[in-house]
Amino acid sequence: MTVARRTRRKDILKELGLTPLWRTRTEMHGRASAEKAEVAVEPVPDLHVDAKEDRRAQILRMGWDELKASVEGCIACPLFQSRTRTVFGIGDKNADWLYVGEGPGAQEDATGEPFVGQAGKLLDNMLAAIDLKRGQNVYIANIVKCRPPDNRAPTSHEAHQCEPYLARQIELMKPRLIIALGKVAAENLLHTDANLGSLRGRLHQHSGIPVIVTYHPAYLLRTLPAKAKAWEDLCFARRTMETLGTSE
Repeated sequence: MTVARRTRRKDILKELGLTPLWRTRTEMHGRASAEKAEVAVEPVPDLHVDAKEDRRAQILRMGWDELKASVEGCIACPLFQSRTRTVFGIGDKNADWLYVGEGPGAQEDATGEPFVGQAGKLLDNMLAAIDLKRGQNVYIANIVKCRPPDNRAPTSHEAHQCEPYLARQIELMKPRLIIALGKVAAENLLHTDANLGSLRGRLHQHSGIPVIVTYHPAYLLRTLPAKAKAWEDLCFARRTMETLGTSE
């Protein structure tokens, strides 16, 4: 390519707002007076804001296997720096029931499975109370796929970066009912900062899917009187599902 053509292409790309887009690498061959030759052209990542939309669009086209692999390699937020394992989700990929929690804790980070330990046992008991079982017509996931340090709540940035993954899981699964476990799950699924008490006992919507809000199992372990209220929420969920019809 002549110097004039390279200059013209650079001017055009600049007018379109697409520079810097390419970097040319050259090598010297033979004597110092030898002619320089272009030997490779390497793309340089486009740092425009549109890249964020491209990432989301790509995720929303993925199948289950590709989606899981993408989660495992994700470095979109700082949580990847301290994780042991990502926690993708677990259960029936054709489930009517989707339970969404906050994020992985220490045991989840170690095992790669959501809701293990005491909170997981309580969740299993909550499922059994309305004739459900982990892995059978139930899928369990979290707002974020990596453990926040010290079990803190995920930041809005962390939740935003993980949102496309959960959105795609929901799109692939097409659950009939979503159960939001705790305030963080409710805030992110419903895009609200309302307190959990005001959200309970009502039917909400996420992407056209009914959502019911209840307490996180970890909260119930610390606040025993709330278990009675959680039971009310579970009964409400069961009645709601019966009105929707199920594939059970």
